[in-house]
Amino acid sequence: MNAQDLKTTFQRLFNAEPILVRSPGRINIIGEHTDYNGGFVMPAAIDKAIYVAISKREDDEIHLFSESYQQFDISSVKSLNKSENSWANYILGVADQLIERGYRLGGFNFYIDGDVPLGAGLSSSAAVECATGFALDQLFSLNVPKMDVALIAQKAEQTFAGVNCGIMDQFASVFGKKDQAIMLDCRSMKHIYIPLKLDGYKLLLLNTNVKHALADSAYNTRRAQCEQGVAWVSEHYPNVSTLRDVDLSMLEAHVKPKDEEVFTKCSFVVKEIGRLLTAAEQLENGNLQGLGNLMFETHEGLSKDYEVSCKELDFLVEAVKPLDYVLGARMMGGGFGGCTINIVKEEKIADLIEELSSKYLLQFGLKLDSYTVQTDNGTSLFN
Repeated sequence: MNAQDLKTTFQRLFNAEPILVRSPGRINIIGEHTDYNGGFVMPAAIDKAIYVAISKREDDEIHLFSESYQQFDISSVKSLNKSENSWANYILGVADQLIERGYRLGGFNFYIDGDVPLGAGLSSSAAVECATGFALDQLFSLNVPKMDVALIAQKAEQTFAGVNCGIMDQFASVFGKKDQAIMLDCRSMKHIYIPLKLDGYKLLLLNTNVKHALADSAYNTRRAQCEQGVAWVSEHYPNVSTLRDVDLSMLEAHVKPKDEEVFTKCSFVVKEIGRLLTAAEQLENGNLQGLGNLMFETHEGLSKDYEVSCKELDFLVEAVKPLDYVLGARMMGGGFGGCTINIVKEEKIADLIEELSSKYLLQFGLKLDSYTVQTDNGTSLFN
């Protein structure tokens, strides 16, 4: 994306001089379904981003234009309601949250474009929200703390977009750093940066291009199962409030006798929190192979125990397992579709994509999309 092109398009649409902002999508290296259990996650911002251009208006109106949808959306700061255009709600929700917190906004023109693939599980929605929060902060000199940009973005998604999301996506979008993963404690919001040095390797995302209908209902069921496990354990250990506080012996004693299924789901989360802590040590020591092995383990757990994978994701992970130039692979995100994340030797990527694409097409009759991504910095001015 080119800053000059962004500016030129904005000037053509609104005849005004804009402020430009970029906010990246994100990947999660390891730590899946741990966020709502008070555990850790390990996201990184990537070099695919949402770009916005913004300027003040003389009136109280909000004029939005989306490049992807080729659509205008017009509303007013004075009466902010949800739009019929779903894309606009990620922007309007952020304005609404800022006003809710007492920040004063005037009318504004807003243009949005980007190269985060939609629906691939790279959090394009969080990138839109964080870009909006940061752009409005810059435009109206609001001095919103960085942490609040992420929290406002999360609240906007919950209220205007109606998605009960955790904080990981927005946090990674705001706080990302090039060549670093973020180890985020989802309970305390404390975070440290972990070096992600991929000497000779690249991160390759393979998009199944499927989204199974199970995703939302299964997500809610898993949350409920985790909460049930915690409730049974906390009858014996009153200080236990999330699976973060639980170990496998507690689950063996107090959950397994009551419900085998709930035991299996809770065990996955407890093991995954442990895997993430080990992965952080491996990265600190520059041991990419160690990280890769843990990723394969995570996928196995997500597929067999937590049961949030699907045949397309499993196919892609199984296909790369025997290859010595792929260090690790797993499904990424909520599950039932989306991408696998793979650590692949750089010079082998083109061959791998070619071979897997034809096998995948043969097996499922579907096109396999692929993206090579690099870590990048978080939300910032773009010029």
